[in-house]
Amino acid sequence: MENLTAQNTLTMENLSFEHFRQEVLKDYKLVCESREASLLGRKEVLTGKAKFGIFGDGKEVPQVAMAKFFKPGDFYAGYYRDQTLGFALGTSTIEEFFSQLYADPDGSHDPHSSGRNMNSHFSSPLVGEDGDFLDLVNLKNFTAGLAPTAAHIPRSLGLAYASKAFRQIRELSDLKNLSVNGNEICFCTIGDASTSEGHFWEIINAAGVLQVPLVARGRRPPILVRAARESRAGARRG
Repeated sequence: MENLTAQNTLTMENLSFEHFRQEVLKDYKLVCESREASLLGRKEVLTGKAKFGIFGDGKEVPQVAMAKFFKPGDFYAGYYRDQTLGFALGTSTIEEFFSQLYADPDGSHDPHSSGRNMNSHFSSPLVGEDGDFLDLVNLKNFTAGLAPTAAHIPRSLGLAYASKAFRQIRELSDLKNLSVNGNEICFCTIGDASTSEGHFWEIINAAGVLQVPLVARGRRPPILVRAARESRAGARRG
């Protein structure tokens, strides 16, 4: 799917009606496919064909919208309901999604974890076979999901803080394949239950205090807003 971003699409005066129409139809098709994948996946679990699975039905549209603003070089740290985002960005396919569901150990079927992780815990390689970092500034980077509740939240702060470090530490400026002057953003998603974890509050707190480029999206956005406003460490001033 072609992903329109704020930089190359939302110059609305250059977006023809036909182009807009085609993009809406593509998005609608993707949303429908992702919803059907959720329904079929849940049926496979409930009938015993797959052992365990959690799905992202009901969250398709905001994830397609998020994909529009996800640029090469950005990072994602999310959880198990973000299948549509993975499909929209081309990080995963529906076939890979079901390979994860069935814990397929064949890495060509599940390149994210070879059946080790649960479904929708997508990841993209950061280093090549030679052990060197890839050209991350031209890739849409996914860090693997973690099973413990909200365990990905501290990682999201670290990824966002790395962008700030690239802006401020002159010695890092030569690492052109890792950052473009710290212009990258970390996108983080979280479910309602995870917002009860202490480290969630600590990280939202720290993100506001440190002023890092972290975009957090919850299942119910008011929870994130309240977390920032009620922070005891003054994140509301961030």
